[in-house]
Amino acid sequence: MQKRNSIIGDNYQWPHVIPYILDDSLEMNAKGLILKAFEQYRLKTCIDFKPWEGEENYISVFKGSGCWSSVGNQQEGLQQLSIGANCDRIGTIQHEFLHALGFWHEQSRSDRDDYVSIVWDNIQPGKDHNFLKYNDTSSDSLNVPYDYTSVMHYSQNAFRNGTEPTIVTNIPDFMDVIGQRMDFSDYDLQKLNRLYNCSSSLSFMDTCSFELENICGMIQSSDDNSDWQRLSQVPAGPNTDHTNMGQCEDSGFFMHFNTSAGAEGSTAILESRILYPKRGFQCLQFYFYNSGHESDQLYVWVREYTSAHPNGTLRLIEEIEGSPATYWQLHHVSLNVTSKFRVVFQGMRGRGLSNGGLSIDDINLSETQCPHHVWHIRNFTHLLSTSPAGPAGTIYSPPFYSSKGYAFQVSLQVNGTTSNPFNLGMYLYLISGANDDHLQWPCAWQQGTMILLDQHPDIRQRMSNQRSITTDPLQLSDSSSSYLWDRPDKVGSIASFSNGTTFMRGPGSGTSAFITHQRLRSRNFIKEDSVYILLTMEGISTTTMTTTTASVTQTEKPEIEVPDFCPDNPCENDGVCVIVDREPVCRCPAGDNWWYMGEKCERKGSTQENTIIAVSSTIAVFVVMLIITITTAVCLKKKYSHGKENRESLTLEE
Repeated sequence: MQKRNSIIGDNYQWPHVIPYILDDSLEMNAKGLILKAFEQYRLKTCIDFKPWEGEENYISVFKGSGCWSSVGNQQEGLQQLSIGANCDRIGTIQHEFLHALGFWHEQSRSDRDDYVSIVWDNIQPGKDHNFLKYNDTSSDSLNVPYDYTSVMHYSQNAFRNGTEPTIVTNIPDFMDVIGQRMDFSDYDLQKLNRLYNCSSSLSFMDTCSFELENICGMIQSSDDNSDWQRLSQVPAGPNTDHTNMGQCEDSGFFMHFNTSAGAEGSTAILESRILYPKRGFQCLQFYFYNSGHESDQLYVWVREYTSAHPNGTLRLIEEIEGSPATYWQLHHVSLNVTSKFRVVFQGMRGRGLSNGGLSIDDINLSETQCPHHVWHIRNFTHLLSTSPAGPAGTIYSPPFYSSKGYAFQVSLQVNGTTSNPFNLGMYLYLISGANDDHLQWPCAWQQGTMILLDQHPDIRQRMSNQRSITTDPLQLSDSSSSYLWDRPDKVGSIASFSNGTTFMRGPGSGTSAFITHQRLRSRNFIKEDSVYILLTMEGISTTTMTTTTASVTQTEKPEIEVPDFCPDNPCENDGVCVIVDREPVCRCPAGDNWWYMGEKCERKGSTQENTIIAVSSTIAVFVVMLIITITTAVCLKKKYSHGKENRESLTLEE
């Protein structure tokens, strides 16, 4: 069973595009997060996911008891993966799907005793199998070092029976590191990409921090009268690049357009290499520093190449405006390009006196959706050192609006609660807004996602921390019988912005343990003494969960005005409705020895019924079938005896 780059055998691997079903039992928040987890797989690996369309083997995600999955493709048709109560964190979902893809827990490696010690006496009864060690005949570390930061590693207190830890790291500094559920670690990605022979990821397009002199294949245009320069500092600012913040000698570069010289209207154009889209939507992210005059402008264009315009045509996407500032600022630009293209940065000198210019750094382009809003918090280390624990140390974001028009706000408890001041707390609130008279109340099935950005220069290596909260219209407030997500001026309390304007803030929801201060300092969450919180609030619904996640490998342009979900589900017996050739089609559920069939999944079939039919035909057929069945069973038993050994250990819990 052991072959090259395998964890437990090539027969346990899935195809690169994995069929799935999201069961109706799942909580709505979990459904939205599962789709977000799929996007992380697409961004960082060559693994894709598609709604099940009758494939032989597929993953059925449901709300079971806890978070668990079998290890690898069990080749049994429907394979369950549980995202139960309190499992709705993106790192937890990534963890369970890594099990399904063929990975054991990190602390189950054959060499784990060199790095951690398992305290068996502290483990809950019946949970020992989660801590088993697998030898190198059934597990392969793929020549990757032991990873304390793996999303597959248990925390020190996993399944503990009492107050003492179940895992002790041999290097004490890693006791508080193990057990992270933020995102894939670098080694997680190395192993997954080696196992599945990924040479590139699906939705990633480009990244550039300008550390190399070839500036990532970008080109200076001949259609301008100035150039962008690769520099490490500018007297008027920036003093350092954003990538390394001046911490590395002989490195740390950015691109700069000098607006202190030249005439008004002079321009410099920098173009990316040619890029080839697959999905039809992209997000461009970059850091921008303006040390020039407020009239200096940065324009973002795309140069699109088509058969009708083989030399490309320019389309303006966004004009970056704003007064000069003494710090780098994060920007997101949605592109929505469907043909091959280049990204074009055009700097233009304004009419005012400039001592500096325009600078860009840490560019990332991916075929993902941009966040709707960005909350930039400066002087963050000062807030950490001076803010009191509890409500008095809470800071609030500016007001934002969701895509449906709901006004909302986010708060941070910088130093957690008085009982646990070493956490960062984060909460989401609906607030009174301009559209309240025209909206549905209580607010139904809007998912708010709050991402504390890891500011690593390469988007593929970021381990951002995020939480999502979904507004259940029937959820009651803890302190009263009113609906938690009802209209803020009905269930909220009066509050005010920094300018004195008053408004109503709803009860809200969140966590007092969004991230520990130790983890907050472990990555690039704080950079240039700033943190960024990316915010999105968008609607989710039961009907769209199983159909809207199209495979990234599809290149066909979708037809206009074709519904991507069934307005009314005609399927019976928990059948799933999908749109095929503009018509609703039922995908019927099936088990090991039963299945539903018919246009609406109205008829149930089983192996027992088939046996009765066979017996009623002739005794001769019965005898032949019996012999075949017995022979097949004996052969299968021999073939899979090794794989069926310790079957319980193949299902691992979180």
